[in-house]
Amino acid sequence: MTSLPLTIRHELPVDAAAIERLHERAFGPGRFARTAFRLREGVPADAELSFASHVGTFLVGSVRVTRVRAGAHPALMLGPLTVDPAFEGRGIGAALMNRSIEAARAAGHDLVMLVGDAPYYARFGFEPIRPGQLSLPGPADPGRFLALELVEGVLAQRSGAVTALRPGA
Repeated sequence: MTSLPLTIRHELPVDAAAIERLHERAFGPGRFARTAFRLREGVPADAELSFASHVGTFLVGSVRVTRVRAGAHPALMLGPLTVDPAFEGRGIGAALMNRSIEAARAAGHDLVMLVGDAPYYARFGFEPIRPGQLSLPGPADPGRFLALELVEGVLAQRSGAVTALRPGA
């Protein structure tokens, strides 16, 4: 049996259709109603912080990051993080997360937020955002609204609405 290595690289435009199919398999049609999806709707993912993973030529995972505002300050919204169900449990999601977080840190960003499973994301340093400190443009379980400070203490300086940061803004 041949072992095909996992590769992780920046997401490319050619990956878009395969990533959309992966999101459809992983999240189904209900993904369009989710608050995090609505926040990102119509705003392109940041190409420098979004990554795709492949085994051979087959796309097996993706992580996207979108620029947002947290109150009056720029921030990042990570997600979705998706791994093909046939490849779950092999560390692909963790590798994508680590690559994206390190790219954000290297680019000088100071805060990454997401809506997700707190026990899973805690291993990357994400913690729940204090209820009422920041608000999303729709309902979200406060225990799933998480943040990772890339600069210590920055979250305490952020409050208000989280909104999409349109290109050129």
